[in-house]
Amino acid sequence: MNAKKKYTPAIDIGLSADERAKIAHGLSALLADSYTLYLMTHNFHWNVTGPMFNTLHLMFMGQYTEQWTALDVIAERIRALGHPAPGTYKEFVKIASIKEVDGVPKATDMIRHLVAAQEATARTARDLFPVVNAANDQPTADLLTQRLEVHEKTAWMLRSLLED
Repeated sequence: MNAKKKYTPAIDIGLSADERAKIAHGLSALLADSYTLYLMTHNFHWNVTGPMFNTLHLMFMGQYTEQWTALDVIAERIRALGHPAPGTYKEFVKIASIKEVDGVPKATDMIRHLVAAQEATARTARDLFPVVNAANDQPTADLLTQRLEVHEKTAWMLRSLLED
């Protein structure tokens, strides 16, 4: 009996295999930071207390909901480039630049942690631009621009809560 081999066509989207690998690697770091940020924000939504409870509870919900949707967009771009998207806590912890927060901080400390995490995620996205621009990869550049806009604006809004 002769088994037929399945034919999988090569990816030919105008990006070399090396370019796709480098971009997927950078997007994996962005996915890890984004997931860590998502989880931190959701955790803080569940556990916030104090005089700003209602405001922060609702604000954090809006933020983690937006972040959840973004995770899919980032992972699907990695897949479109022909690479597997990281998808385990073990992988995320290894490649994320954001460290988990121990315990349950006070509300203002939650805000400080989220500002730092939003800014770290923005830096991760921004760091990928030279690779993406050199490869002339407009879809990934668009994704990065959209993520930067969200993270920078969210960091500003959170930071505003800390001003006297």
